[in-house]
Amino acid sequence: MSVQSSEKVVTTRVLQEMKRRGEKISMLTAYDYSTAQIVDAAGIDVILVGDSAANVMAGFQTTLPITLDQMIYHGASVVRGVKRALVIVDLPFGTYQGNSKEALCSAIRIMKETAADAIKLEGGAEILDSVKRILSAGIPIMGHLGLTPQSINKFGSYTVRAREEAEARKLLEDAHLLEEAGCFAVTLEKIPATLATQVAREVAIPVIGIGAGSGVDGQVLVLHDMLGINNEFSPRFLRRYADLYGAINGAVKQYIEDVKNREFPNEKEQY
Repeated sequence: MSVQSSEKVVTTRVLQEMKRRGEKISMLTAYDYSTAQIVDAAGIDVILVGDSAANVMAGFQTTLPITLDQMIYHGASVVRGVKRALVIVDLPFGTYQGNSKEALCSAIRIMKETAADAIKLEGGAEILDSVKRILSAGIPIMGHLGLTPQSINKFGSYTVRAREEAEARKLLEDAHLLEEAGCFAVTLEKIPATLATQVAREVAIPVIGIGAGSGVDGQVLVLHDMLGINNEFSPRFLRRYADLYGAINGAVKQYIEDVKNREFPNEKEQY
């Protein structure tokens, strides 16, 4: 029997119970009201309002340009469409790094103006002051380690992280630091599966993976990727569950044809 029924609201405590029971956690992104309604009604455990909105909604090449105001807009839109799932909103680049007071102000704005359940931020020891200050205000945090897209200019590529011993050791240490600070969960992106499994075994908080293998406590994908809306992105970890690019493209072409041929609207479709 699942920890939660279709009626039970998912909370951070529910996610921790799911880990203890060995029940996998499902997580997807959403950025707008209509899509959030569909994803929530399907029974997803967690909805992430990711800064990936910069890519899939605004067309930027990286996540760096999206602003706090824009994340709040997307977050509030999603929350209005959700009845059951836990909603997490990303803190965007430049709103928490290097200034813990600014980090707290950013987190408070998201919580107050979106009514989300938690926030997510990238990094380990280097942002620990911000993590502690935000947690001290009672705001739940999901950490994010491994490939951290907001640091793409430092990495120089989107290749797998923590293959080398030193980086793997730091990642493991950072996961423990985030747990000890009070984070309720952590996301691991694009790291070796064996390392991700080790992290999930060593920490008591839920570990959500994206390109981190099956040994973690749950999985997250970008909705536009797994639905095949974005058909230009095809990393190894991505499984496409639909081809909405093809479906939407075909529907639009049929609409154009019907309009051009005066077949839409017909007599039943007018007043």
